[in-house]
Amino acid sequence: MISFEDLALVEPIRRALKEENYSVPTPIQAQAIPQLLAGRDLLGIAQTGTGKTAAFALPILQRLAAERTATRRKSARVLVLTPTRELALQIADSFRAYGRYLGSRTTVIFGGVGQNPQTAAMARGVDILVATPGRLLDLIAQGHVVLDGVETVVLDEADRMLDMGFIHDVKKIVALAKGRRQTLLFSATMPPDIARLAAGILTDPVRVEATPPATTVALVEQRVVFVERGDKRELLCAMLKDPALARILVFTRTKHLANRVAEQLGRSGFAADAIHGNKSQNARQRALEAFRAGRVRILVATDIAARGIDIDGITHVVNYELPNEPETYVHRIGRTARAGAGGAAISLCDSEERANLRDIERLIGRKLPVLDRRDLRAAAAPRRAA
Repeated sequence: MISFEDLALVEPIRRALKEENYSVPTPIQAQAIPQLLAGRDLLGIAQTGTGKTAAFALPILQRLAAERTATRRKSARVLVLTPTRELALQIADSFRAYGRYLGSRTTVIFGGVGQNPQTAAMARGVDILVATPGRLLDLIAQGHVVLDGVETVVLDEADRMLDMGFIHDVKKIVALAKGRRQTLLFSATMPPDIARLAAGILTDPVRVEATPPATTVALVEQRVVFVERGDKRELLCAMLKDPALARILVFTRTKHLANRVAEQLGRSGFAADAIHGNKSQNARQRALEAFRAGRVRILVATDIAARGIDIDGITHVVNYELPNEPETYVHRIGRTARAGAGGAAISLCDSEERANLRDIERLIGRKLPVLDRRDLRAAAAPRRAA
């Protein structure tokens, strides 16, 4: 079995990985790290939960440490673009954790909060800048950020940036990083627009693919409960009486319903909060931290808000509403059964969602077992991974 020592990572990084309880590299880390250390451009087909952040962060940190140069004012040596504030914060935290013994400086730029701390952090330059496209372009236009010192560009979750309407902003930003650079692009899917973007910005890239969705699906105990729409809240409350549902991520399709479900659960005595795009950045961060710390047992989320939530120990994913796109189902349930732990996904399917269910079953290649509403305990204990 390959180890991080086999990947020629330096001792300060290996020490940090040991403190983070990383033992062996994931497949995408084993594939990507040697190529990135060699300076290659990279096209990564990878979903959240495959270890892709470490796959690019570790070699970037090592190259920064090996080639120490002064940071330029208002610039960064590494630029990571990502679609959401939450994911930007998590990536920055990962860089800080893996590089804690290397002395590199990391900052984050995103909208929804005041810009003064961000411009102050950029004034003398940083090693690593993690940013969402909109706020970054704003600060570039104001003269607070320049990209002439960028040596490495990472586009993370490129397909999600396309979905959220950021693709033109991304192209503008990449064009501003004019110097000789190493470029990495990660995407869970490869729609034509992303394929064209990759072809335009990557030079002779190595292509790596992480574990396909079906493998992630296979690790999760999945069930479906047929229930009328008006009975879903009562059914969810009945399920939550079982303490085996210890940390639950509940998905809805709309922001309005996410709020309503969280409020109804709170009135029923369950510690719950909601996260979606209409909430302020501070409110979203408070909800995430409370969920991560265990003060909130249930987080109700919309899909875009939840993209990038990477929290260990989520025991259950509940699809309060089935998604319209079957690929979204795979992304949702991948929030549990991470890092070898067990996990379960329970979908509440009403009569209007039967077609969505058929699409999901067609994608994952099997029918979901039906859980009888009278036997909810069967859904409560996720199988332990071998």
